[in-house]
Amino acid sequence: MAGMKHAGRLAAMVVTAALGACQGSFSGSPEGVPVALESIDGAPTPIRTALVDELTSAATDRKVDLVGASAQARYRVRGYLSTSTEDGETKVAYVWDVFDSQKRRAKRLAGSSPAPASSISNLDKAALAKLAQASMDEIAEFLTASKSETVSETPATPESPIQTAEVSGEEPSVAMQ
Repeated sequence: MAGMKHAGRLAAMVVTAALGACQGSFSGSPEGVPVALESIDGAPTPIRTALVDELTSAATDRKVDLVGASAQARYRVRGYLSTSTEDGETKVAYVWDVFDSQKRRAKRLAGSSPAPASSISNLDKAALAKLAQASMDEIAEFLTASKSETVSETPATPESPIQTAEVSGEEPSVAMQ
């Protein structure tokens, strides 16, 4: 009976330790995944500068490690902005291309939102903040998903060669349907 009690406690400790290990790996936080903001095309310098400030603030709120273009980063982001007017309503459209360390596009994020101005040059702080928050929400979501995929794809043990059984000629073959 004492052996069973000891085995039960040991099993409980192993399960507790395993669940504790999972907490850090699957928390979903993009923290620790550096992202370099390389460029934003389609906006004049003052708007680009103000948008970078808003993106930095939004990144901090979402625990995204946003770094400069020359820094080491796991991902690099390039942005493109444009405005269009339809039925009297102006919208600012954005596209963020996220590239991996091999310079392959890992994700394209795109969207648009109503703008209080008729051109990008006239966007105010509130419009830029809204654009930055929506953009960083999508970037953080991508980082969280990519971090989870990386963790789940990591093998627990080193891969070993697959061994197959030898087939003897005496057994009947199985027909595939």
